[in-house]
Amino acid sequence: MKELCIVGSGNMGKAIASGILEKGLLKPQELVITDLRENQFREFCEKTGISGTCDNAAAVRESRTVILAVKPQYLADAVDTFRDQVAKDTLVVSIAAGRTLAELAALFPARTRLVRVMPNVAAMVLESMSAVSANEYVTREELQRVMDMFNSFGKAEEVPESMMDAVVGVSGSSPAYVCMLVEAMADAAVMGGMPRAQAYRFAQQAVLGSAKMLLETGMHPGAMKDMVCSPKGTTIEAVSVLEARGFRGAVMEAVDACIRRSEAL
Repeated sequence: MKELCIVGSGNMGKAIASGILEKGLLKPQELVITDLRENQFREFCEKTGISGTCDNAAAVRESRTVILAVKPQYLADAVDTFRDQVAKDTLVVSIAAGRTLAELAALFPARTRLVRVMPNVAAMVLESMSAVSANEYVTREELQRVMDMFNSFGKAEEVPESMMDAVVGVSGSSPAYVCMLVEAMADAAVMGGMPRAQAYRFAQQAVLGSAKMLLETGMHPGAMKDMVCSPKGTTIEAVSVLEARGFRGAVMEAVDACIRRSEAL
């Protein structure tokens, strides 16, 4: 019996497995990863020592926990391949964006233990932010097991399912916003004479350092902004331009649009 089966060996499936192994939550022999094509997982399995198979049904039948690491449009088809193998004590976790617990329940036998998780692409570097919601059949012990898994490649917090669309806006889609900011900062540095590759390194480290400082000190973002804004200094001049151009409002509107779109899916 395996502790965990990951259905789907794309970037997210591999990132989840890598984090769990790196933190020592499970041993390689306790995991199995599946995909319709063997070439999708062969190299990864050889590197990590975990098992790989194209037989979803067999893998699910022999696993305590199943993580569905497939895209939303493929979710129903993937479940069709193993639905009959889900035992009453099997814990099923889905990371399919936009698929509610009610929609998941319709795909599985009655009273299936279901957990919905919204991670983001930073899982690939073990820095994901994951939101976790469970249905009424999941025990606290089982939920903690899921939290431990998703904390292994970043941070995870339990949230009411009603907040999941907000999570998509502030976290799930946020790597795109941050990348646009980094790109714009680097473009400006190039205008100032800095070589392109160096400009990207400076912008990227600036974002990383700022976020790390906020996380590790617990400082309010406004306090950190004030700390670097000296009277008549360079930073307050830049902040003045951002305020005049509606920077905060644009970000808020963008995140709100993302939330609204997530609700409509």
